[in-house]
Amino acid sequence: MCTTCGCGTGQLYVGGKKIQREMSPDKPLHYRSHSSNETHHPMQEQKTIDFGAGIAGTHAPGMSQARMVKIEQDILSKNNQYANKNREYLSKHGIFALNLVSSPGSGKTTLLVNTINALRNRLTITVIEGDQQTDHDAARIRETGATAIQINTGKGCHLDAHMVGRAIQQIDLQTNSLLMIENVGNLVCPANFDLGEAHKVVILSVTEGEDKPLKYPDMFRAADLMLLNKCDLLPHLTFDVDLAIKYAHQVNPNLTVIQISATDNTGMPAWLKWIETGHVLKTIKPV
Repeated sequence: MCTTCGCGTGQLYVGGKKIQREMSPDKPLHYRSHSSNETHHPMQEQKTIDFGAGIAGTHAPGMSQARMVKIEQDILSKNNQYANKNREYLSKHGIFALNLVSSPGSGKTTLLVNTINALRNRLTITVIEGDQQTDHDAARIRETGATAIQINTGKGCHLDAHMVGRAIQQIDLQTNSLLMIENVGNLVCPANFDLGEAHKVVILSVTEGEDKPLKYPDMFRAADLMLLNKCDLLPHLTFDVDLAIKYAHQVNPNLTVIQISATDNTGMPAWLKWIETGHVLKTIKPV
């Protein structure tokens, strides 16, 4: 988790062996020095320090795993209360909400702009933009004619349901509309925070590496759809599409995958159809 959420002390593993060590700022760490005549063996280089192996799955100096778990439970419980209120409101008004998540630079905003331009004559679209600072992305969205509100999280690395609820209160969401939430660029913390959305959509760029689903499994496990973005660049890269999809399905067998490029329109029809199908299911029919 992050400094906004709270975190705790993980178990320290070196080379698969559990190491007992007090996490106290009063007790200095002792670093091993290497002399020039030491002999290095290949197996000595294959060591992993795993701070995510404890019951909390994370680490913070000076905080126990039990305390970390309690803090996380309290925070997520409160967040889920707000998320349920958001979901109730959105459902009552037939609003189809999507939570777009990715690492920075995945092409999320460009894809969002092109999606709005393709759908603006068919759907009423509102966007909630999340960033630590600036309203640059919200300004880009407003240029399409869509309504956009910016949430700046400061040091926070994700949106939470309370933030989104405050934004919903300040914008005029129309019945049977589409709400797109562009989360802060981060593949870690946003996975844990329900915003009241219908679906999480994770965007993976082909410039990032095939193993992202294995490195950040919580995000891909929480998503219902993966957009494999910037596919127009594949002729210039060594990215293995089949391997990336294999890793994604290894984490989440039910994950739908669409290969897409907002630049040359590859996959855009399938993405737009997916949105419109979900929107129809949320639409309130007149009595």
